[in-house]
Amino acid sequence: MSANQRLLLLAPDSLTRTPAFDRATELALALDLPLHIVAIDYLEVLSVAGLFAPDQIKRARSGYLETHRQWLWQQAELARRHGIEVTSEVVWSSDAYQALQQYVKEMPLALIIKDAQPEPALKRIFFTPLDWRLLRDCPVPVHLVTDPRHPRPRRILAIVDVLRSEEQDLVFNDRIVDTAVKLAEQCNAQVALLHAFDWTIIYASDMSIGALPLASGPYEALGQAQHEAFEALAERHGVGPQQRHFIEGSPVNGICTFAADQQIDVIVMGTAGHRGLDRRLGTTAELLLQRAPCSIWAVKPDV
Repeated sequence: MSANQRLLLLAPDSLTRTPAFDRATELALALDLPLHIVAIDYLEVLSVAGLFAPDQIKRARSGYLETHRQWLWQQAELARRHGIEVTSEVVWSSDAYQALQQYVKEMPLALIIKDAQPEPALKRIFFTPLDWRLLRDCPVPVHLVTDPRHPRPRRILAIVDVLRSEEQDLVFNDRIVDTAVKLAEQCNAQVALLHAFDWTIIYASDMSIGALPLASGPYEALGQAQHEAFEALAERHGVGPQQRHFIEGSPVNGICTFAADQQIDVIVMGTAGHRGLDRRLGTTAELLLQRAPCSIWAVKPDV
């Protein structure tokens, strides 16, 4: 990480100290980085009412923002007591994602941290919540916090997909594992590496061109090739045999079950932008955000 980088914590618009505050504090200590806390406020009722009574509403909005600003300063002061360099501010914006993009452009950010906010499945189809936009489109790594246990992570799980063989995918896998390994070292945590081999999806994709029976050699050979690639990836990053987990079956179900059984605190995985129908229905990372029993750390590819 660059010496000029910092962490950015997106605070909730309510005056509530959430798990992301404690996680951000611990990460700032572990990574030895300054922390900037920002709250993005917007009350539609104040904006609409301002059309009819602009002076009164302007004073009301200023008072609202000042109350939030003072509360946020108090939260920052708690982190400063640990020796962390902390700044904070409150901004007024109706588009939280666009407001965050200004920080991405103007501030060298190592990571954006916020609390994950569950959304109903039907709403996800017709709307684009902030969490989804950060996962899909934000070029900066994003850490979505879902669990108040262990503010400083104790168990970290890196998820990789070794099915693809393009050079950029291999580099991306290395970045995911490198992020998880370094995070574990900085937090004095345990790290594990997992790949889920879903041969049923591969078989289904071949049906249109005349797939062979499931037990035939090509699918076994593909599984062996993935296993060898997985082992080579683990070797490159010094992940020991006991921390390597190559499982078969549905990736989301397998990852969630493993994370729950092993009491994982953070899942580190890669996300990339999507277009068209896939953009609306979601990716493995987005499904994990809804179902994983722990927090998500999304690593981004080179733009």
